[in-house]
Amino acid sequence: MRYYPRPMPRSALLVLLAFIVSSQAENVARPGLVNAREELVQLQIFLDQQLFGPGKIDGRSGEFTTKALKRYQRAHGLPETGVVDSNIPLDSVFPLYTEYVIVDADVERLGECPTKPAEQSKKKALPYDSLLEFLTERFHSDPALLVKLNPGLNLERLKAGDSVRVPNVEPFKIEELPKQGNLPKQPEFKDRVITVDRKEHMLELTEGDSLLAALPITPGSEILPTPEGKWRILGVSAQPTFRWDEGVLNHGVRTENYYNLPAGPNNPVGVMWVGLNKPGIGIHGTNNPQTIGRAASHGCMRVANWDIIRLSKMITEGMTVVIK
Repeated sequence: MRYYPRPMPRSALLVLLAFIVSSQAENVARPGLVNAREELVQLQIFLDQQLFGPGKIDGRSGEFTTKALKRYQRAHGLPETGVVDSNIPLDSVFPLYTEYVIVDADVERLGECPTKPAEQSKKKALPYDSLLEFLTERFHSDPALLVKLNPGLNLERLKAGDSVRVPNVEPFKIEELPKQGNLPKQPEFKDRVITVDRKEHMLELTEGDSLLAALPITPGSEILPTPEGKWRILGVSAQPTFRWDEGVLNHGVRTENYYNLPAGPNNPVGVMWVGLNKPGIGIHGTNNPQTIGRAASHGCMRVANWDIIRLSKMITEGMTVVIK
């Protein structure tokens, strides 16, 4: 008797075909990076994803990319060379860029944003003043990089429906910020420690011997330095308002000549305030992330809004902060 095998059920055949297609797709060569800028963008995106912040993504070599890479290497038990090698899984960053389509809700986040405190204090909020500012913060980017990625597109005249090429990072979604007020305590984080190195302009978050994150900061100036010592976090507050007092800012002396500035991404302390048990001193966001690590504060520690919001999910009231 001749044996005739039974035909494969249609459902099983579809599963087999899907597996073959998937296997072939995985073996398709990814397009190579075309220049040094893309190689640096890939590294910066990778470090940003791991919360070893290189600062703004700009495709340029710089001190904070190197500092972030060294700290990533330290955290993973690798030689702290600051040089990319086979131990750094950069292939996990793919694709390098993505397209973002501006929606009406993005446009609604814009508004008039005066520069003088007296005028700012009269506003209900301090929003983004342009879609370009919105995009640079949402995608952790230098405006110049977005210009290079979008030749022929006028980034000063963006509107709803426009498609913009941006780095493929976890977007900073201002619409998902916690409501205004103190964040709930996270007792499981209480033994973690923040260490601020004023000379290096870096903040590190550790738990025991493990380095969990490292971010670039702007510390105080020589006139109003960030205070050295061992401090404690009193609270973590979302969407803070800011008491603008020229006496405090310039001389460290509280006066009655001040303005209360409303919340928003263009508030001088950004979207998150981590208060310490040193009056007037905290770790906070900023309305000017392009200057992080390249300027001086009035004694506090500035962090980019996209970094401070992620850091806030890893810290809690009562934690120790060491400033050296």
